[in-house]
Amino acid sequence: MIVKKYWHVINIGIQNNLTYRVNFLFRIAFGFIPLLATIYLWRAVYSGKGSVDVATYSLAQMTSYYLLVTIVDVFTAVSEDDWQIAADIKDGNISQFLVKPINYLTYRLCLFFSSRLIYMAVAAIPLTIFIFCFRHYFYLPSDFTTLVWFMVSVVLTALLQFFTSYAMAMLAFWVLEVSTFIFILFAFEYLASGHLFPLDILPPALEKVLYFTPFPYQMYFPVSIYMGKTTGTTLAHGLIIQAAWVVAAYLLAKFAWNRGIRKYAAVGG
Repeated sequence: MIVKKYWHVINIGIQNNLTYRVNFLFRIAFGFIPLLATIYLWRAVYSGKGSVDVATYSLAQMTSYYLLVTIVDVFTAVSEDDWQIAADIKDGNISQFLVKPINYLTYRLCLFFSSRLIYMAVAAIPLTIFIFCFRHYFYLPSDFTTLVWFMVSVVLTALLQFFTSYAMAMLAFWVLEVSTFIFILFAFEYLASGHLFPLDILPPALEKVLYFTPFPYQMYFPVSIYMGKTTGTTLAHGLIIQAAWVVAAYLLAKFAWNRGIRKYAAVGG
């Protein structure tokens, strides 16, 4: 019955997101513009350096890195879930979940995965065409095992992204407007996760400091697995740490919900 209940939530989420399929298509299409600009920027950098690599990346590897970042982003990015959760709290919509046998976190997680399914389906064709155009720069994984660990890391990345955003949205129990906090978190994620540039081109001391935060495991880590830069013992340790951050983010989200719900009050009818 529990599985049937939340499967019904996923079905509803899929139907709701199908309404915005054109929005998803335009979002992924216009998302290629900054990606294309970044690729041509790095091509200009490499042309000025001749055949010299940047850090440990050749031009083909650097281009492949940004293509992989786009793929991981399609699978894992949180799309307005934090805003919707905060709005539910602010507008009193969570009251209905307090008197029904449904867990709000699980409910939102089902909606998150349903939105990712539709977004991936819509993005599949334009993303495939874009990768085909740059196929000479796109690296395939060295073996099937690497691909499996990459997919495991992508799932953990999606969970980490969701639980972090959920915990941030819980601030709506205490403040009227959470947009500032969400934008600050997004800025840190964009810079420190490897979305803007590979983290291993940074000074080693700064790179080590970043690994004490969850941000590298939200983008750079799964991409580094795919590209074969994280292997063996380092891969095993990285997956354990990534899973630990997922558990920590989940516990933080649960803690924030339990504390916030004590302060929650809904009036009117």
